[in-house]
Amino acid sequence: MSLSPEQQVRTTTTTEQDAPLKHSVQAAGSKTGKRLSELLRGTEATLPGSADHIEIQQVTCDSRKVHKGALFVALHGAKADGNAFIEDAVKRGAAAVASEDHAPEKLSARVAWVQVRDARKALATTAANFFEHPANALQLVAVTGTNGKTTTTSLVDAIIKASGAKTGLFGTIAYHTPLGDYPAPNTTPESVDLQGFFAEIRDAGGKYAVLEASSHSLSMDRLWGCHFQAAVFTNLTREHMDYHKTFEEYFAAKRKLFEGTGADAPEVAVLNADDGYGKQLAGLAKNTVTYGLESDADITTKKFHLSFEGLHFTAQTPSGKLEVTSRLVGRINVYNLLAAIGAGQALGLSNEIIEKGIHNVESVSGRFQRVDQGQPFLVIVDYAHTDDALDNLIRTARELNPKGRIITLFGCGGLKDRTKRPVMGEVAGRLSDLTILSSDNPRTEDPLKIISDIVVGLQKTNGKYLIEPDREKAIGMAMDEARAGDIVLLAGKGHENYQILADRTLEFDDREIARRALRERGFEGPKNGSGFGT
Repeated sequence: MSLSPEQQVRTTTTTEQDAPLKHSVQAAGSKTGKRLSELLRGTEATLPGSADHIEIQQVTCDSRKVHKGALFVALHGAKADGNAFIEDAVKRGAAAVASEDHAPEKLSARVAWVQVRDARKALATTAANFFEHPANALQLVAVTGTNGKTTTTSLVDAIIKASGAKTGLFGTIAYHTPLGDYPAPNTTPESVDLQGFFAEIRDAGGKYAVLEASSHSLSMDRLWGCHFQAAVFTNLTREHMDYHKTFEEYFAAKRKLFEGTGADAPEVAVLNADDGYGKQLAGLAKNTVTYGLESDADITTKKFHLSFEGLHFTAQTPSGKLEVTSRLVGRINVYNLLAAIGAGQALGLSNEIIEKGIHNVESVSGRFQRVDQGQPFLVIVDYAHTDDALDNLIRTARELNPKGRIITLFGCGGLKDRTKRPVMGEVAGRLSDLTILSSDNPRTEDPLKIISDIVVGLQKTNGKYLIEPDREKAIGMAMDEARAGDIVLLAGKGHENYQILADRTLEFDDREIARRALRERGFEGPKNGSGFGT
């Protein structure tokens, strides 16, 4: 089933992903309007003197969301320019427009033109002013890095909930507040939406918010003016080179979180001591806590037990020992768990609450998630879409099941970083017994061209591989190839329930497609996974 154009979202900024939304994210509204001059406090703006009296009822950067009395902030984007939608915003009732550009000659006299030096920072600042600085009422935790953000934020959220507190969680899978759930068009919400969500948490009596801080959001100043109690760094590997151009630029975006994003530096930086880039961030925050396995970290464990049922280990921390029992799987999740412990302690939560919160997490959607129809082999769905994540995924499967074969199915997204394609192919070919190359979200790129880029790396390994561009057929092929005791890894899409093609967006969920393929092959066992959950 394809989604109609009305269900898809036009954006005026470059986003981490372009998933369709079934409805647009609407930030919580302010109870009363604000004077335009009041909203612009803290921005470098030029405001016409006659416009001081204007009362603003809404702040937005999306012309389609404009209501009467709105301040429309026009953002320059890589894919589109918000200035091109000013006329649309005015027709819908905008009372003022903020832009880095000079006012157009034909602008209605009824609309105030505000020229700002930096539209993105102005958006974040005016949004915070509009919602009366809700972040000041919350303790904020941000997790950045290439891999592990979603799992780590999910763990921190569970730890906070174990204390009995209300919180919000924002990341790749969805946005959650005490009042409900929202789809996530971006890993990190746009600043005006984020401030609205913070207000929603505050007004519901919440005291915390946990979010994934993507490199896109940091470079676009979506977190401008936010002060963090804890900032967590997981790792840094190849990703988003289509946007950042160089690895140094990519790291510089991550570094912004620890420099303070226009506010004071974080109270506590929780850094992966086993990652060279993590070490470079030491000293930027007011306090630093390290975690890791291979170095003399503040939070560590010397021994851990791995199984398909989960993890168990004793964590050594500056606040004493913790007994960790988790249903999450694999060595990589030891790191995520240690990071979450650091964040929990940075919030002042007790070790007992941290242990309880960790134990409460049964699984994280699309992260080493098991599909069980009673078949004699394991089927695992995972979001791994970088070479490092794919390496960790396959090594985890191998470590847990050294005797069985590993069959890895994956593809790469179209119109995204091409440099990682051959590297991912090389990883899969080197570590898998069989690789099946298929489509991810090809968008307008030729799926076979994307696959050929992957094959370049895979052929360096002399690994065995098959090609099937149709992902549903490829999943069926993987089930046919699997024998008792094998592990089938469906990598790259994880929690996603869609596939973006050149001319349409399909409803497509690896987990559901895998279940159907297994049923068609006679496996009518449990429809819900055990151990990892589905």
